[in-house]
Amino acid sequence: MERILATMPDIFMATGMTLALTIVSIVVGMLLGLVLALGRISKNPVLKGLTWTYIWVFRGTPMLMQIFFLFFVMPKILPALTTNAFNTACIALGLNSAAYLAEIIRAAIQSIDKGQLEASKALGMNTSLAMRRIIIPQSIRRMLPPVGNEFIMLLKDTSLVSAIGLTELLKIAKQMTSSTGDAIFYLPIAVIYLILTTIFTFVFDKLEKKYSIYE
Repeated sequence: MERILATMPDIFMATGMTLALTIVSIVVGMLLGLVLALGRISKNPVLKGLTWTYIWVFRGTPMLMQIFFLFFVMPKILPALTTNAFNTACIALGLNSAAYLAEIIRAAIQSIDKGQLEASKALGMNTSLAMRRIIIPQSIRRMLPPVGNEFIMLLKDTSLVSAIGLTELLKIAKQMTSSTGDAIFYLPIAVIYLILTTIFTFVFDKLEKKYSIYE
């Protein structure tokens, strides 16, 4: 127990890194995912094909390979894109998350009755305005549960970035276990993951209830 208490500052720093990676990546994923989702439901065959290909590639390849590709391969192809490990991790996690969030957002939007879009146009709204004011607000309630699941999965997937040297929760546990020969350090790390996932599950449950007014 004394060993664990002595390392709590390092554990808290690793927790901060994990949270920062998760939050930045989910923001990137949501913004890009919305663009991809709108491309997927677009009537433009080129745009539809490009967005489908993006989703197919990122959902069909391992996230760890994507992280390695962006960190080790891309700087050799385009030296101007060389960046640090944190930025690379956020980009890789965000790009991967966007592929899954795009399908979640697309399904939520398409679950809204088409008659509502037609009624909005009859009131003088164009498609873009109708999507912002009528369709998307209603779809938020339906996409929240799967978005919450994706957020929690992303939180746990941040452990993969230890492969490029970032010290997040799993990395710090490995370092402490290696230096002391005592695997007890995995216990507080597991507890922290459980606490974080429980907190965010609670937050998404509250958001789901808040947006239930649109149902």
